[in-house]
Amino acid sequence: MEIIFNGIKLGLVLAFLIGPVFFTIIQTSVERGFWNGVLVSLGVSLSDILYVTICYFGVIQFINEPNFRENLAYAGGGILVLFGLYHLFIKSKRNIQVAVAAAEGRKMYRYFAKGFIINGLSPMVLIFWIGTISVASLDFGYSRGYEFFIFFSIVLITVLATDILKAYLADKLRRLVTKRLMMIMNVIVGICLIIFGARLIFLAGTF
Repeated sequence: MEIIFNGIKLGLVLAFLIGPVFFTIIQTSVERGFWNGVLVSLGVSLSDILYVTICYFGVIQFINEPNFRENLAYAGGGILVLFGLYHLFIKSKRNIQVAVAAAEGRKMYRYFAKGFIINGLSPMVLIFWIGTISVASLDFGYSRGYEFFIFFSIVLITVLATDILKAYLADKLRRLVTKRLMMIMNVIVGICLIIFGARLIFLAGTF
């Protein structure tokens, strides 16, 4: 249950990161309908699964080496703190803009590909997942394969579920999405990421 709770907790933090994917899901659902918004969400989810797989197999073989664990704690914690500072001091002050135009055409695969590409082309996504693996392995103490599998399955399912919820509530969200609301959400997310990252850095020498 602890793994599930931690997965949901981190998944909710990730779900509220405000960026091109957030606005793409909202915009597609408003302009093209709920199910096309769901297809965008599924494309984003597949992209996240690939990134998590790449990060996991790139890190896991070194995870039991003490020096690597300490360096990973500093690197992962630093990444999360920087993400948090970015959302706290920069992202929260930006004007609300929809950066990605809605896809055209009636073929469903285009909406799936749209979500996959928009998420996959962002280098920050890969960096963020490296930071998340640092939290899972060092802060939460997961070291066995099945623990990683359960944890990241819950994280990804939580993110996908919230993305589908965003699509479903798109009409209401469009009226509610104001500059003030985006500022508050980005401040909250930024603080959460800074806490995760600072904890990793503070405990780096104990791993």
